[in-house]
Amino acid sequence: MVYGVREGWRREGFESHEGAVGVLLADGSEPGPVFFDLGSGSTFHESTSWWHYDGEFRRPTAVSMRGRCACGWRGTTRYPIDWEKVREDDDPDAYNTSGPYTEWEAHLDEVAGRAVALPEELVALLGQLRERIDRLWLEDDQARGYAAMLRTCGELEAIVTDTGPEAARALAREHDEAMPAIAQALGTTEKAARARLLHYEHLTWR
Repeated sequence: MVYGVREGWRREGFESHEGAVGVLLADGSEPGPVFFDLGSGSTFHESTSWWHYDGEFRRPTAVSMRGRCACGWRGTTRYPIDWEKVREDDDPDAYNTSGPYTEWEAHLDEVAGRAVALPEELVALLGQLRERIDRLWLEDDQARGYAAMLRTCGELEAIVTDTGPEAARALAREHDEAMPAIAQALGTTEKAARARLLHYEHLTWR
């Protein structure tokens, strides 16, 4: 089972689809962030973490949870929150959130299924590259290993700078109405797709 993860749920390659537990009030509405006075004048901390909607200190009381994603997706199944159990454990991370997580995982599978597929040999090469870079941390001569990592990063940056701008400009020449399809192919949101195109269009080697 999956239990509370304070940092949110992430999948590599889908940064604009960070997931988390969302909550609903008794009337079925989704509450806004809760605010905390940190005692430093006008400074307030805000949070959308599900365990803060416990009704204490005049905060809203959530009655159920569901999966949510940064892209705007919301799960359809509602899972009741047992606040007595949460308070008994005195640790939100001990509370079972596998229902919302499973729905978010299914949402990500759909997003990934619509995204353009990388050639199998590229997937294999990228995996091998990541694995080999990770092993550089274990070099007996650590300074040499770190230097090799930085050199590798430099080579990768050079490749990205050579190919990224051309691909981004080609996609950017499409009409605005093509942006949903472009975002779908990239496996991201339209806002994130526009930002990515803009980033690569103006990418230069430093």
